[in-house]
Amino acid sequence: MYKNSIKKYRKEQGLKLEEMSKKIGISTGYLCHLEKGTRKNPSTDVMEKISKALGKSIPEIFFKGE
Repeated sequence: MYKNSIKKYRKEQGLKLEEMSKKIGISTGYLCHLEKGTRKNPSTDVMEKISKALGKSIPEIFFKGE
């Protein structure tokens, strides 16, 4: 995994970091680290939850880069 688009798509949907973390069931801190790229390689389950919450595919979010 390299630079992801979580933050971009989250902001497009008007979701705050805390709102999204609650929606998908992970900590706000972990989501923040994923967005910044300081934590890498989330589990498939976490990637699926994020992609579902954002209405995008896993490759769109995690594997296209910006």
